[in-house]
Amino acid sequence: MKTIFFVLITLFSVSSFAQSKEEIAVSKAVESLKNAMLSGNRADLESIATSELTYGHSNGLIEDKAQFVEALASGKSDFVTINLSDQTIRVVGNTAWVRHKLAAETNNGGVAGTTKLSILLVFQKQKGYWKLLARQAVKIP
Repeated sequence: MKTIFFVLITLFSVSSFAQSKEEIAVSKAVESLKNAMLSGNRADLESIATSELTYGHSNGLIEDKAQFVEALASGKSDFVTINLSDQTIRVVGNTAWVRHKLAAETNNGGVAGTTKLSILLVFQKQKGYWKLLARQAVKIP
């Protein structure tokens, strides 16, 4: 009896942590966004974001897609490292939201720094691809 109980608990635990196909695809989009932000590659940054992107920074600055891409591609905003943790993904139809914590080393305008943020990302599925529609960051004390 104990064995059956243990097996059922184990199966329930594993299934509750399993990601759906769409959640895995969104997770890959988050990784693509992270890699594009690290590289500053203009084409990669443009391809991951919707044309309607609204990108909110923890200091209150809000950028559109062109401003988001230019800041990273020009090196004005420069991420040296990005570490993501505590990620949660939820898919609802053709929209997905992602919450995670971001810890990064930066080199903005040649000035080295670090940042710790709590991030909310909103992705929209367009033509079979998950694209960043919105982002908002809050500083973690």
